[in-house]
Amino acid sequence: MAYRMKLAGFVAGIALAFGASGAAAQDDPSVLRWAAPLVPHWDPIVQGSGYGFNQTYLAYAPLTEIDENGNAVPGLAESWTYNAAGDQVTFHLRPGLTFHDGSPVNAEAVKRYLERAQTQTNSALAGDLTSIREITADSETDVTLHLTQVDYQIPLLLGSRVAQITSPVAAEDPAALNQWPVGAGPFRVVEYVPESHIFFEKFDGYWNAENIFIDRVELYAEPEPSQLVAALQTGVYDFAYGLAPSQADLARRAGLDVIAYPVYSAWNLSINVNVPPFDNPAVVDAIRHGINRQELVDVVTFGAGTPTTQPFPAHYVAYDPQSADLWPYDPALARQILADAGFGPGDITVDFAVRNQPGTGQATNELLQAQLAAIGINAQLRVIADWATPFFGKDLALSTYSTTGRESPVQTLTAHFGPRGPLNLSGGYVPEGFDEAIKLARETPLDSPDYAANLQAATRAALQSRALVFTFSLPVTIVKSPRVSDPPLIPGQIHLTGVRISD
Repeated sequence: MAYRMKLAGFVAGIALAFGASGAAAQDDPSVLRWAAPLVPHWDPIVQGSGYGFNQTYLAYAPLTEIDENGNAVPGLAESWTYNAAGDQVTFHLRPGLTFHDGSPVNAEAVKRYLERAQTQTNSALAGDLTSIREITADSETDVTLHLTQVDYQIPLLLGSRVAQITSPVAAEDPAALNQWPVGAGPFRVVEYVPESHIFFEKFDGYWNAENIFIDRVELYAEPEPSQLVAALQTGVYDFAYGLAPSQADLARRAGLDVIAYPVYSAWNLSINVNVPPFDNPAVVDAIRHGINRQELVDVVTFGAGTPTTQPFPAHYVAYDPQSADLWPYDPALARQILADAGFGPGDITVDFAVRNQPGTGQATNELLQAQLAAIGINAQLRVIADWATPFFGKDLALSTYSTTGRESPVQTLTAHFGPRGPLNLSGGYVPEGFDEAIKLARETPLDSPDYAANLQAATRAALQSRALVFTFSLPVTIVKSPRVSDPPLIPGQIHLTGVRISD
């Protein structure tokens, strides 16, 4: 809280110094002042694939990228080739690139990064790399992944969330790297004060530097939500993401641009079917019919969200039309299911442990608690500071989670529903037929005419899981000064490629 108070004073001071016209920003149009919840880890292996990768992306270039349609496209690797069996893929790196510290971006650097992600004790990415058996550096620019199974998802997997390649020289001291990023991304760090700000300058050695038109990015710890619009309006900041739905109209009236970014996201109710009362399938079925998704959209997102029963948006290749409305909202049916199972109103009391998420998260949890109460389940809402440890340790009975998805739809499914999935609160539990369906989806080349059907079949099998009840999807909202041109609409990702700042 102390750093937020300091930042609020900083915001007020800058605004007073330069006035409401935003003259400070206009004096140097090549500087982007970005407000965000600063990530605690700058080593992407420790940071993991949560939404903070959009900040680490400033310093690191990934092996591959995705385009506006979610297709894998070149990044540090300009191309890739599979062997005939589909269990080996070679990435061909762009020649002559260097990291910010001058060390070469080569096959050995990629090899060492992926091996570190697999083995480092505090790696948050090891579970994403189980398809990789061995990595060989075949030349300066060719690195081959030898796989444990046929897996055509690898080019999608090794994008921004998993394969932001770090300097192997800097990574010799992982603790130092975690506090001062050294990559081959579009910007290099020049100043960092934890919990306050981190400043970057353009790196001319970035592979796509000719399309980076911003000279400096100043990333600040965001102010309180109620102060954000005023800070943007006065020119203290130029850019922010995660604007609360309740603030969107205020931002528009202030003359700011508000952009709803496409995402592969969903909020869900996470259930541990290994503990009572959720080991009784009837209780989960009752919850499935007791959640009013439209009410969540109307009340929590102010109409900006979309009701959903699956982790993919309707336009996406992995979305299964057959699973569009598996368990329609029917509270009377929910109460009857519980009664038939021998549970009367109030007989079930459960611990509903959630993380501290003011705004959308808090409103979601409180409304879910009320909806469960309406069908006779007493969910005792409890906010816990160290939520991640018991959640990822599968030690909670009932919780909530929001995810921005993954570049690889198979990775999204295995993260949510797989036996080792970090978002599967039920641990080793998987729905019947899931493993077989996922295997077929992995083994289907991305350009195969069967790819969409096989992927949707995997989604269909996954959604039979009793461990997750999806509720709504909410686009990431970017708010920015009109002086900043629109970023490219890459699903779930914030890129500054092509972005310009005008006078």
